[in-house]
Amino acid sequence: MPTNNVAAPGKKKVAGTKSQKTTSKRKTLQDEEDDYGDYSWEERVHGKLIKPPDQLDLTEAELKEDVTRILTAKNPHAPQNIVRYSFKEGAFKLTSVVDQLAVHFVLDGCLIHQDSDEARRLAASDDLPEEIATVDTGAQPDEEKLEALDASGDGGEEEDGGEDDRPDSVASKTNDQETKCTNQFNFIERASQTLNNALRDRSCQTVPPPHCNFSATASQWEIYDAYTDELQKQEMKKDKQRAFQPKKDDDQNKKKISNETPSDDITQIAMAVSLLERMVNQNTCNDIAQDFKYFEDAADEFREQEGSLLPLWKFQYEKAKLMCVTALCWNEKYPDLFGVGLGSYDFSKQGRGMLLFYTLKNSTFPEYIFPTGSGVLSLDIHKQHSYLVAVGFYDGCVCVYNLKKKGLEPEYKSNARTGKHTDPVWQVRWQNDDMDNNHNFYSVSSDGRVVSWTLIKNELVFSDTIRLTFDGPEGIQECSNVGGTSFDFHKQADSLFVVGTEQGKIHKCSKNYSSQFLETYFAHNMAVDAVKWNPYHPKVFISCSSDWTIKMWDHTVNTPMLTFELNAPVGDVAWAPYSSTVFAAVTTEGLVHVFDLSVNKYQAICQQAVVAKNKTKPTHIEFNPVHPIIIVGDDRGSVISLKLSPNLRKKPKGKKGQELPEGPEVETAKMEKLLSLLRDSEQRSVK
Repeated sequence: MPTNNVAAPGKKKVAGTKSQKTTSKRKTLQDEEDDYGDYSWEERVHGKLIKPPDQLDLTEAELKEDVTRILTAKNPHAPQNIVRYSFKEGAFKLTSVVDQLAVHFVLDGCLIHQDSDEARRLAASDDLPEEIATVDTGAQPDEEKLEALDASGDGGEEEDGGEDDRPDSVASKTNDQETKCTNQFNFIERASQTLNNALRDRSCQTVPPPHCNFSATASQWEIYDAYTDELQKQEMKKDKQRAFQPKKDDDQNKKKISNETPSDDITQIAMAVSLLERMVNQNTCNDIAQDFKYFEDAADEFREQEGSLLPLWKFQYEKAKLMCVTALCWNEKYPDLFGVGLGSYDFSKQGRGMLLFYTLKNSTFPEYIFPTGSGVLSLDIHKQHSYLVAVGFYDGCVCVYNLKKKGLEPEYKSNARTGKHTDPVWQVRWQNDDMDNNHNFYSVSSDGRVVSWTLIKNELVFSDTIRLTFDGPEGIQECSNVGGTSFDFHKQADSLFVVGTEQGKIHKCSKNYSSQFLETYFAHNMAVDAVKWNPYHPKVFISCSSDWTIKMWDHTVNTPMLTFELNAPVGDVAWAPYSSTVFAAVTTEGLVHVFDLSVNKYQAICQQAVVAKNKTKPTHIEFNPVHPIIIVGDDRGSVISLKLSPNLRKKPKGKKGQELPEGPEVETAKMEKLLSLLRDSEQRSVK
């Protein structure tokens, strides 16, 4: 048997017994590690030791020499070539003063020694006994924790006062006398907390398991408790409201309460329900929607100068059937949205009013509903800030509604202290912001005042612009107030405006002159129902009255340029936004008259009944700023929309049949040409 079982490189091993093989294998591995430990596996297998080319040749004495490694304070990464200027030698010198400190990890501790000055200061600031304010540096045994938890409760059984027994409840924090100081030993950084927050169960309250994170749990359940308290407060408010209500209510009162105070579940899905309602309504009224978009009356090709009105949607709110439409106004930012003011013109039938907002996308129900304590007589929507709506009431108040805010009350409202009118407010108009960028609007009332209202913070600040007066009989120097019925501001000159009165006169006024009128026009024999400036020509305005007439004026001339007899009281008149020569009016006989002065200066090119003659009377009319439609309100609370035929909105043509270009300059030139023709005809008649 050989004495060494390790085979030389490149030779075979000598066979032996099983035990010998195991021993020889163990010796072989050990010897290989001793002899060939510094060589690779390939070198060991081939049995040939290859000397690396860069290996140093050391002598026997150098190999036996002990080499010790010394840790120095020098940072190998510190710069060694820093140069500083030496004022002593007057030259730059290398400096050896280099910061050799290398910081690898920094952690600010949260421990304070109980005998330190800071711990005493914290204890004194919290007014705590020193033995309570000290920090325990030893871990509390689990048995003591169990005893402390068992002493506070009965082992996890929660009763009515279970919320106060929780270690994270507010009551336990306030009633606990063993309050520790701010920096406590078991303080845990938020970044080191685990995301596995503990559940609120009995096991976590009595014996916290190792994975239970009380810091995260406490914050979570504080939020939960806050929500629970808020829900309880809401339920208490509902109980109080029910207690004040009578026990026996009519079915109508119950329906009214349910409509005015919708539940929280309904308000959360209000947007989705409104969109679904619009889709259903458009599918139901698909024929009307198609007519609104595409229908054009083919009969206009055979009628040279006449047109027609196509009825579209009818807007009717069930609770407003007994009210009268007293105001209409389109939203210029959203041309499908318009506001409707509801009230009554009859003095003996005054009561509550209503402010509604409809959209062409849904004719079955209003988008916004604002019930008012007094009847609405006028409204105006801000052109730039379309969510602001100015409203005038029969009782003399004016207010501003903000459609962005929830609730049924206006954001601003005048009262007796802030200068409200003493008579009905017949007209309100927004104006450009003042020098301080505050919104402002104007109002006119039967008390003879034209008032400017400015929105400042949470109140309306008023200032009287002008008072409408007339001289008394001969020999009497006193002046009496005249009721104003309508007014309108100039489209280019903001300071210029015209006011219609109950006497039938029209006064041209300016914001800069509050003591006198610039001009007075003896316009009508009865009250002026409406007066409006032309949107294109700076000199032209139009007026209508219950004396059956419509008159067009040049404000530089005292006499009307044109007079139209309609054989019935005229309720309202409006200029078309697409042409300087087109306007429309409504009469109490239920007719809508559309005039185009460039086609016919004496007769209407369309005269059509829109309501039943003996049952309802139209009160107001308005053109849409974008679409070729008009809306007409009546004294039954309904609003009907009608589409203009092509002849009522056709473009003017030149001499060779070519269509003239569009634009404000072209429309102004059309009206100027018409005025020149009227002046020539007047001069001829005078001669």
